[in-house]
Amino acid sequence: MKFYNREKELEILKKNWELSAQHSIMTTLIGRRRTGKTSLLLKSVEGEKHLYLYISKDNEQLLCSKFQSLAEQVIGLHIYGSILTFRELFTILMNFGKQHHFTLIIDEFQNLLNVNPAIPSEIQDIWDRTKDDTKVNLILCGSIYSMMKKIFENGDEPLYGRRDSALRLLPFSIEVIKQILADHHPDYCPDDLLCLYMLTGGVAKYVAQLMDANAVTKDKMLDFAFAQDSPFLTEGNEMIISEFGRDYGTYFSILQLISAGKTTQTEIDSVIGKNTGSYLSNLHFDYSFISKNTPILSKPNARNIRWTIDDCFLRFWFRFVYPFMGLIESNQLQRLLQYVKENYDSFSGKTLERYFQEKEWQTGRYNAIGSWWDRKGVNELDLVAICDFDGTGLIAEIKRNPQKIDPNYFIDKVTSLPIEFKKYQFHLKTFSLEDM
Repeated sequence: MKFYNREKELEILKKNWELSAQHSIMTTLIGRRRTGKTSLLLKSVEGEKHLYLYISKDNEQLLCSKFQSLAEQVIGLHIYGSILTFRELFTILMNFGKQHHFTLIIDEFQNLLNVNPAIPSEIQDIWDRTKDDTKVNLILCGSIYSMMKKIFENGDEPLYGRRDSALRLLPFSIEVIKQILADHHPDYCPDDLLCLYMLTGGVAKYVAQLMDANAVTKDKMLDFAFAQDSPFLTEGNEMIISEFGRDYGTYFSILQLISAGKTTQTEIDSVIGKNTGSYLSNLHFDYSFISKNTPILSKPNARNIRWTIDDCFLRFWFRFVYPFMGLIESNQLQRLLQYVKENYDSFSGKTLERYFQEKEWQTGRYNAIGSWWDRKGVNELDLVAICDFDGTGLIAEIKRNPQKIDPNYFIDKVTSLPIEFKKYQFHLKTFSLEDM
C-alpha cells in the first residue's frame, strides 16, 4: 500500500530538521503499535543524511557493535576500536554532529530501559552538554505508551523537560480510511467500510495488510482475519503482553469483559471476584487502553460510569479472538468465523455508533461529543455533540438499518434530557449504514 496522509506530521518534522541546522533538536514520536511511525520517520528523512537505530532486546555491547557498523556504512562515521556502551556511542554521534548536520532516529527507544536502565540519564548528561554546539536532529520514537510517557512526562525522570517537540501519531482519520478503500475498491458498499473500520480503527499496518491481500469486502476481510496464518489472531496478545509483561492475566480478563458489554465496575468486579478499581485506573491513566465515560454534561464527580475500549482492533480481538483461543489452537477457524458472521450485525452496530461519533468529532464543529443515558438505563441517546461557542448541538439516533429507527421513541428520549441541555439549540438527525 502506498504512503497516505501525515502531511501535518511531515511538515513538523521538516521544520525540526531545519531548526536543527542551528543547534540540536530533540523530538519524541509516540504512537500505538502499527500506526506507521517508522514509515513516517523514514519518509521524513528521504534525501537527508540520517542514521536509523532500532533498539532490539540484545545486550548493550552487541547492540553498540551493530550500531557502530551501521554508523560507518550509512553516515561515514568511522569509529576506531570497539564501542562497549551506549554512552560512548551517543557521545561520538553527538560530537559527529559538531561538523555534520544529520538526523538520528532511535526507534523503540523505551527498550533501552531493558538494555541498561541508566541510559536515559547518560543521554540527558551528554545532551545537556553538547546540544547547543551540535547539529543533530534527534528523534526518539516508541510504541509502548506507558514507558514512553514515564520517560518523558514524569518529573522525576532525567529526560523530563528535554524534548523540544512532541508528536503523537494517531490512526488514520475516517476520511483517509474511505480514501484508501476507494482506491482499492471503488465500488465498496457501506458494510465494507464499516468492517474495515471495525477491524482496524484506521491503524495503518492493519489497513495495509488487508489492502495488500485484496481483502476489500466485508467477507474477504473477515476471511483474512480468521485465516490460519492471519497476523490478526496473535496481534492482540503480543500488544497487551508488551505493555503488561507477566502481570497481564487480570487485565486480559477485564478487557474481555468490557468488550463483551460489561462496562461498569460493579459488573466487572462480580465476575473477577475482587475490586478492580486500581486495574481500571491503570488501564485508563497509565496505558490509555480504556476510557472512563459518563453521560455528556455530567458533573465531574458523576458515578454513572461506563468503561469502553478505545481501540477498535482490541475491541474486536477481545470479543471474537481471545475468548476462543481453544478453537484457534485446534484449527477450528471456520467454526469461529461462522460465529463471528452470525454476531456481526449486533457487534458492528455498536461500532457504527463509535464511527459516527468519531466522524462528527473530526468535523471540528463541536467541543464535546459523547452519548447520554439516564441512571435507570431506560433512556439512552447514541450521539450528543455540543458547541459551547455558539450554543448549538447535534443529537442522533444510530442504527445499521434505518427501518429500525422509531422517530417517536427518539423524540421521547430527547425530551427526557435534563435541564442543563435546554440552553443548546439541538439539530436532530438519524444515521444508518447509508449515511457512512
